[in-house]
Amino acid sequence: MAEFTFHHGGVSVPSLDEAIDWYGRVLGFEVEKRFYIEPARAHAAMVRKGPLRFEIFEVAGAAPLPEDRRFPPRDLQTHGNKHVAFRVEDLEVFLAEMEQKQAEVAFVVREAFGKGCFIRDCAGNLIEFVEEPNP
Repeated sequence: MAEFTFHHGGVSVPSLDEAIDWYGRVLGFEVEKRFYIEPARAHAAMVRKGPLRFEIFEVAGAAPLPEDRRFPPRDLQTHGNKHVAFRVEDLEVFLAEMEQKQAEVAFVVREAFGKGCFIRDCAGNLIEFVEEPNP
């Protein structure tokens, strides 16, 4: 089988500049490059934090994120891509930082199998953060 590695996740937003600011201010991503995709008429940016990359798109006239896609349990009732997930060392420390930065926490899970949370970016897109249990 051909080898491959993860490269990036992607989100569509109503304002590229607001999203670049949000991903930088809240999660510490920096702009790697900005570009325009002519066939999609999309202004785009690749943001990066260490080895993690996120591609952000702005397309004039794009439909807003449906309400059902903004709440994790309801989102699972629609087929398609769901979210990207990142690992954190300590979920409680992460949640405190997100509260300080006024990030919108959509859902928190604290179960025997692990802990995690979903936050919403400035456009309502879900991003998961997971603390893996100690063995």
